Amino acid sequence: MEDLLYLVHRIPWPPNKGDKIRSHHILRYLARHYRVHLGTFIDDPADADYLPELKKLCTSVCARPLPRRRAQLRALTGFLTGEALTVPWYRDREMARWVNATLTRHPVGRALAFSSAMAQYLPEGNGRTRVVDFVDVDSDKWTQYAPTRRWPMSAVYRREGRRLLDYERQVAQASDASLFVSPAEAETFRQQAPEVADRVYALNNGVDHAFFSPDRIPDHNPYPDGVRTIVFSGAMDYWPNVDAVTWFAREVLPLVHAEHPDTLFSIVGSRPSPAVSELARLPGVSVTGFVDDMRSWIGHAHVAVAPLRIARGVQNKVLEAMALARPVVASPQALEGLSVEREVDVLEAPTEPRAFASAVLQAMAEGAHERGQRARERVERDYDWERNLARLDDFLQATATPAAVRMEPV
Repeated sequence: MEDLLYLVHRIPWPPNKGDKIRSHHILRYLARHYRVHLGTFIDDPADADYLPELKKLCTSVCARPLPRRRAQLRALTGFLTGEALTVPWYRDREMARWVNATLTRHPVGRALAFSSAMAQYLPEGNGRTRVVDFVDVDSDKWTQYAPTRRWPMSAVYRREGRRLLDYERQVAQASDASLFVSPAEAETFRQQAPEVADRVYALNNGVDHAFFSPDRIPDHNPYPDGVRTIVFSGAMDYWPNVDAVTWFAREVLPLVHAEHPDTLFSIVGSRPSPAVSELARLPGVSVTGFVDDMRSWIGHAHVAVAPLRIARGVQNKVLEAMALARPVVASPQALEGLSVEREVDVLEAPTEPRAFASAVLQAMAEGAHERGQRARERVERDYDWERNLARLDDFLQATATPAAVRMEPV
């Protein structure tokens, strides 16, 4: 087996949120084919408990703490240097030393960075193959955020969008392949970085559809008897999720209640922000916080919703609900990165309150069997992790080409 360097901006264990689901499955795949040297950051101290699991899979591990306050202070230096704030957020001298020592001690011929910020640690030359999994076009995300915020944050987000795109293009030019989570994300980046269009590829996500199976939904129903249930799942400190559930609870749910007063909207996910916790005061809204097994909450719901108004990449919440054969109602933004047939596998509804409420009521009236089964079949056909990740070897086994642009050292 060959040695491979894998750099991830957030510890890829446990797979309990969008980016960690992808980085986790990539790690498990890589560990079967390479001797993996993993460099990563821990931004939640509780995740340090999973280091023994990582060390079983990897030849070596460097896991650096990333306290939010310290990262914020480092990020502010970007205003002085002219960098995107994302880059110094993840800058760490000990990580840089570990990467250099690992490359000195081991015959590492291939390197994979997960997220553009980790590319700052990738050295050039020496014939190594360099692959960067950008996942999403993060620069475009910040640009989308800007109009939704007041000054001065709107100006900060616009600046971040511009500066991060400059950095992403620099990273892509210095890499042998740039990967994105969907064909739509890959095409967005090709349009914004035409000089590297021939080295930009889509590497689709997958779903653990053996785990997220209708046959493996726990018997215990966490919802009260006699209610119709709508579920939203996700990390509830992530601003697009916060915006989505706030809009749905305040603008859409009252329209659903006009038809079915017994409807419960359950917001399920870790670290609910104060704005999300406040929603629990509204009639027919519950906020769970962290749950041990998301399958109970999704699998026993009548409808799963993804009313995102700002979204990037692939929404795992949609794929997991589809895998559990639940009817899904989602916004166009939430479905943008998915290969699904609208109105067949899922119901698409614009983020206009009456239109979205109408789609939810339609899904409730139809029930789960037919549309849910079609959704499950789509996941099995197009979103198998093993099949999709097999393409990763095509990029990692490519012969390295000279980097077009020299990356600045850490």
